[in-house]
Amino acid sequence: MTRRTVRIAMNGVTGRMGYRQHLVRSILAIREQGGLDLGDGDVLWPEPVLVGRREHALRELAERHGLTEWSTDLDAVLADDRTDIYFDAQVTSARQAALTKAIAAGKHVYTEKPTAADLAGALELARHAREAGIKHGVVQDKIFLPGLLKLKRLIDGGFFGEILSVRGEFGYWVFEGDWQDAQRPSWNYRAEDGGGIVVDMFPHWEYVLHELFGRVTSVSAHVTTHIPQRWDEDGKPYTATADDAAYGVFELEGGAVAQINSSWAVRVHRDELVEFQVDGTHGSAVAGLRGCRVQHRSMTPKPVWNPDLPVTHSFRDQWQEVPDNAEFDNGFKAQWELFLRHVYLDEPYHWDLLAGARGVQLAELGLRSSAEGRRFEVPELSL
Repeated sequence: MTRRTVRIAMNGVTGRMGYRQHLVRSILAIREQGGLDLGDGDVLWPEPVLVGRREHALRELAERHGLTEWSTDLDAVLADDRTDIYFDAQVTSARQAALTKAIAAGKHVYTEKPTAADLAGALELARHAREAGIKHGVVQDKIFLPGLLKLKRLIDGGFFGEILSVRGEFGYWVFEGDWQDAQRPSWNYRAEDGGGIVVDMFPHWEYVLHELFGRVTSVSAHVTTHIPQRWDEDGKPYTATADDAAYGVFELEGGAVAQINSSWAVRVHRDELVEFQVDGTHGSAVAGLRGCRVQHRSMTPKPVWNPDLPVTHSFRDQWQEVPDNAEFDNGFKAQWELFLRHVYLDEPYHWDLLAGARGVQLAELGLRSSAEGRRFEVPELSL
């Protein structure tokens, strides 16, 4: 067996997502399984280099997980010939500049989204990457969730017939931070720091819709800030300048219509924090993070509207659970493994910076739609 080491500069791992999903449940999990099997006796061993601004936080993380390399000097890490891949999970406002540096240094790049603050910046990154000839990928984790993998299985098997509509509900109540600590960082609610639910979630909805149902061809959205004042990590009040809820309608290539509500000011009355209901001529499904339930047309009851009598049955009990039929790995880890195989084996991989730019485009058009009160076409992107 030959072990090949890949040195990955991981910027932003002191944040919640960068630490939990990318460092612990992806890169360290790959190490715990003995590395990534590349076939023919080769194993790829990821060696993370923790990068960030807070020296004490980086040192503490490194010591906690038995890692030896960390740095507050991104330029020095990128200048090191041993660094193979740059990963970015920073705040959105810092991402484009860091990715530009990494591409200029000839590093392969893998990044969270949105990839840039605007479409022009996102396309510029994609062009730089193409010109540099490096491999590049964007995290699109939702399509690797067990619930959506089951949904994809149903689509591929022709379960729905003609797909008519998609309805999505995402969100939960994020505490304001005064009488209970907020469970999201305060920058999420400041537009000047790259916050806002549209720039956060519309890139997700773009690739979920694109991958499962078809390209988004138009968007109409209403965007608002329901909670105008919040309290930061130091208990100080601040004005929420970013949107915390968005209500979008997306037309899809092929004729289906998707409606997705996204909110950090909603209390959960559903089985999972995100759910998608898909209705087709032959059947319907409701998919969440892990579960997926179906109702085929042959098993569809015949509801009759009668407000004078109480309902004596459970509508939920009329649906069937889709079996796992497979073992589902952590979605972030699964995509990391695909990207690493793309870098080292040149296996196909289409979740690149251009795909990331489509997410930025949809967010940008969604915000414009709300501001101007009209529907926008979503043109296809190319470099």
